[in-house]
Amino acid sequence: MKKILFITYFWPPSGKASLHWPLFVIKHLPKFGWQPFVLTADEDTFSHNDNSLLKEISPDLVVEKTKANDPFDFYRKFLGKKSDAPLVASETISLENRDWKHRFAIWIRMNIFIPDARIGWNFSAMDGARKILKDHKIDAIVSIGPPHSSHLIGKKLSRQYNIQHFPVLIDPWVDIIYYKNFKRTPVTLALDNYFERSTLANAERVIFVTKGTEEDYHKKYPWLEKKTNVLYWGYNEEIFAGRKKQKKEGMEILLHAGNIFDYQNPPGLWKTIQSEIARGRKLQLRFVGTVSPGIRKAIEDHNLSAVTEFIGFLPYNEAVTEMLNADYLLVCATEKRHVPGKLFEYLRTGNKIIAFGDDNKEVEEIIAQAGAGKVFPYQYSAEDIFTSVDTAQPNIEIAKQFSREIIAEKLAGIMSLSLTEK
Repeated sequence: MKKILFITYFWPPSGKASLHWPLFVIKHLPKFGWQPFVLTADEDTFSHNDNSLLKEISPDLVVEKTKANDPFDFYRKFLGKKSDAPLVASETISLENRDWKHRFAIWIRMNIFIPDARIGWNFSAMDGARKILKDHKIDAIVSIGPPHSSHLIGKKLSRQYNIQHFPVLIDPWVDIIYYKNFKRTPVTLALDNYFERSTLANAERVIFVTKGTEEDYHKKYPWLEKKTNVLYWGYNEEIFAGRKKQKKEGMEILLHAGNIFDYQNPPGLWKTIQSEIARGRKLQLRFVGTVSPGIRKAIEDHNLSAVTEFIGFLPYNEAVTEMLNADYLLVCATEKRHVPGKLFEYLRTGNKIIAFGDDNKEVEEIIAQAGAGKVFPYQYSAEDIFTSVDTAQPNIEIAKQFSREIIAEKLAGIMSLSLTEK
């Protein structure tokens, strides 16, 4: 069996959604001839914990944890928060907060930590990787980003030990959507572009989770065209086994799962919900995850606070239950390259999807293929959103092609072919 080292900053018990791809791909890889090893940080002090994910880790899996060295304890102190105060992703970069400390902290994050605030982990990660490489002959390295600083570890190991490197870019690197509306200095951008370009040039193959991002990178680096693949974010089929929808009588639920930021605000949706309720329709808004100040204000401005429930973070298993029991599922793509990870669980539930996104053909095609709903522009103002979506006929069998077991098989094939051609 071939051996593969995964470099992933996030790992259970962290509840960070971006660890789901490596966690469940790793779970299935041994079926396809690859024995995984994991290098990760010892603690994620930013995210909530989800201890339910620990059961997904095989007792035979070698996991090497090294010191995270993250700056978030200092960040809390600087803002006057308690050391154990939770941090909310959508609030940390919100433009609604005009406090000078908040704004200064954003500038530091955008310009001093390159490529990202988890770069401190790199100082300890190399020693952890060498422990694994000393005892095991590793055939391939897969790094997961963001944080894209993980790819720098993969690149360094690849060069030192002559091992093929397969970086997985869940989000774009230099122009990730989080940087929207924030200024980065020319020096910061030059250095970050160098890190990105050198990492991709060194890679054996680069894995993207959306076609839009792949196409964008082909335009930026034409030499990448012959060494990229798209493996979608996907979902876990096993978590849906034996589950049945539990309908809340007399109430229709519109659910958003995950983080929602100020720049994902669909004003026409709140207006439509307000009008539907005025006509006597019993609608309830539910948010699982973090909700930015701008979104909360929009809901309040449309007098929807009384029918809105902000649930906050839930373990993955419970979040899927909420998705399954909803009537409508809300997804907001941030840009044309973005395919939100939650979309694939949404598709598998068989519920109808209300999506927003400007010029996002990929999300539109995926939803249309599964007959699951409709995509609207962010500034859509007509009040026919629900009537348009109600004609959808979701096809669960189409959704099943995005199972992470299938994705793991594809990744195994990509790596095995690369080793054969070496």
